[in-house]
Amino acid sequence: MQNFILYLSYLIGSITFIVGLKMLSHPETARKGNLVAAVGMTIAIIATIFFYTDSDGNHLSNYIWIFVGLIIGSVLGVLMAKKVQMTAMPQMVSLFNGMGGACAAIISIIEIKHLIHHGGEPSSLILLTILLGLVIGTISFFGSMIAFGKLNGNIKDKTLPAQQVINLGLLAIIIALIIVIIGGFTGIALITLFWCLLIISALYGVLFVMPIGGADMPVVISLLNSFTGVAAACGGFLYDNPVMLTGGILVGSAGTILTILMCNAMNRSLVNVIVGAFGGNKSGASSGDSAAGGAYKEISLSDSAVLMAYSKKVVIVPGYGLAVAQAQHTCHELEKILEEKGVEVCYAIHPVAGRMPGHMNVLLAEADVSYDKLKEMEEINPEFSQTDVVLILGANDVVNPAAKSDPASPIYGMPILEVENAHHVIVNKRSMKPGYAGIENALFFQPKTSMLFGDAKKVLQDLVSELKNM
Repeated sequence: MQNFILYLSYLIGSITFIVGLKMLSHPETARKGNLVAAVGMTIAIIATIFFYTDSDGNHLSNYIWIFVGLIIGSVLGVLMAKKVQMTAMPQMVSLFNGMGGACAAIISIIEIKHLIHHGGEPSSLILLTILLGLVIGTISFFGSMIAFGKLNGNIKDKTLPAQQVINLGLLAIIIALIIVIIGGFTGIALITLFWCLLIISALYGVLFVMPIGGADMPVVISLLNSFTGVAAACGGFLYDNPVMLTGGILVGSAGTILTILMCNAMNRSLVNVIVGAFGGNKSGASSGDSAAGGAYKEISLSDSAVLMAYSKKVVIVPGYGLAVAQAQHTCHELEKILEEKGVEVCYAIHPVAGRMPGHMNVLLAEADVSYDKLKEMEEINPEFSQTDVVLILGANDVVNPAAKSDPASPIYGMPILEVENAHHVIVNKRSMKPGYAGIENALFFQPKTSMLFGDAKKVLQDLVSELKNM
């Protein structure tokens, strides 16, 4: 009866994971989908604590440690989730993702010690699963921690000489160690090689992410997320736990698919991500500043309001600056006022706008912007030539024409929002400082572009006031 309840709970948990993931695919159902999956996870955890038995029929007995860990983790998780700003959400995702990788690696450490303590000859499949969980989980943890530091501004990009050769060499050593360990080592030799594998995996995790920067970080976050899912699936296989296996497979496959989509959006190959130095300068390229520079012109709030009020179509391009200013609600208010004046308004969303996949979509959904108004890059690019005004709010690299025209630019080849085809371009920024990729934007110096300096929220509030008075 207890086994029936346990596996029924695992079945319910697996189903809720699948249903929840499906609901996460649309902003209108995403919040509910998250809750559905959370309920399924809660059921699986409770069932494991009270109904799980080992091969000898023994129940879990260390309830105090289990519930102390659950309570501490729950309290910390709720507090962190409540306090985190939307601009810091990418760092939070990297941190949580790293914790998942660490848990998978710890499972492998515990299981290898268990094998050594009890002796015997484990099957090659079991040993391979333990080693893969260790390698992938360790890479995910250390890579995520470096990503957290870079996103938080604590760690700078660093590329070593022959970076790709070093990374490929470390991968080769990792594969060789796995083959050697499976080859039949036991006792002290096994545990020594195991710790060597952990150290080299940690080193690879650091060197893998260290050179990556600029607009490429969303791809890395997505890839590390898929790593954690695969590592968790290894744990599910080891413990014959269907719900853990299902969750890991879903996270791993979803993260991999998203990574491929991000790579396509960045015009990069997945191989470049894996070997490292992803997003760095190519072929000794310069910073890409050569195409930028010159004189720019400013525009006043009143002129901006008049220009938009008498337009037929306005496209808003949200970026990280909008998130920093927490101006999404004011932006939605501007949209509604323009529509009241007969202006067609929509939003152009670049796949890697912000600091993580879907950052802008979540930000605008928070302000109740209709999902139908969010247009992806492939859909909106042909429409820019019929657009009267493009209002860019804190976006930079995703609208930089150097990606198409300057082979020396580190973002060369990245598909962009082709805002320069619109009749007028208004760019709201705090200053002329470069964007996250660290390069100047030639768009700002084009004749049809006007700069509207200031905090995004304050500027939008003033634009709303100007439009209401017209």
